[in-house]
Amino acid sequence: MVQAAAVATTPVTAEVYQDLQHFYARQMQSSDDLDVPAWAGTFTQDGVFATNAFDEPIKGRAAIAEHCDRAFAAQARARIVRRHVMTMLAAVHAPDGAGERVDTRSYVMVLETRHGEKPTIYCSTLCEDTLIRVDGGWQVLRRQVSRDDL
Repeated sequence: MVQAAAVATTPVTAEVYQDLQHFYARQMQSSDDLDVPAWAGTFTQDGVFATNAFDEPIKGRAAIAEHCDRAFAAQARARIVRRHVMTMLAAVHAPDGAGERVDTRSYVMVLETRHGEKPTIYCSTLCEDTLIRVDGGWQVLRRQVSRDDL
């Protein structure tokens, strides 16, 4: 068995963890509601959304919003409802964060229901974020989504 190098991590406080839970609940629900401005607004202006499902990362809030506008419109036309179920959230202070930057890691299962059909699992993912505190709230500086099926 190969052992990973030890990384010094400091878990966030219970108060910050609860705040992060609320952030993610609002963020995931805005995606499920197809609310492009709300979802894209959870990223910093220079935020990055990367996934192994795309050839290149999407860079910048405006580009993220543009991508989501197209994707959400196609989803609505197809009468597909998606629900993001986030679990196993781990959150630590980023090494360079001084309390205002955290790294998170979670599992996200996306359920999909096509109109008139039973729900199915669309995908299972690992989501790794770096978040920064902005105006008292959290925003995603960088997100890496790794789909288990790709």
